[in-house]
Amino acid sequence: MPTSPANPAARIPPRWVVRAAWVIHRAIYRVSGGKRGLTRPRPGHYGMLRLRTVGRRSGVERAVILGYYLEGDAFVTIAMNGWAEAHPGWFYNLRSNPQAVVDLVDGSREVIAREVHGGERQRLWDGFNAYEPGASLDDYSALRSTLTPVVVLEPVAA
Repeated sequence: MPTSPANPAARIPPRWVVRAAWVIHRAIYRVSGGKRGLTRPRPGHYGMLRLRTVGRRSGVERAVILGYYLEGDAFVTIAMNGWAEAHPGWFYNLRSNPQAVVDLVDGSREVIAREVHGGERQRLWDGFNAYEPGASLDDYSALRSTLTPVVVLEPVAA
């Protein structure tokens, strides 16, 4: 079980546990007809949204449930793949086609995705720490050799 050199409390469970949690979360969403599994952000807890992208190779719709917080009207998330070394597939899908749909507690919205860099990335990264319980994101990020991307999902004007 990897731990952060900066903070040994930042522990990641074995990969099979992370993947099982993802499967269970998606099953709860599916079985409840979308009534459970998504939440709004609140103090000390990021929200959960469902992101629908188009597969960059398959052209088939792909869906994943992600943590997020709000920055104005935009949704801020991180491409961390359970803190595994590789970036998640949805991140590459958005690089190929930044148009996507987010499903929220109160409905769906079309969005355009963009990866942020520099000072904006750091500001939004720091903002996510206010919602992350336990160890800081920096401690978890230290477990990866690559920088964890920060993605902003901006609503498409109606």
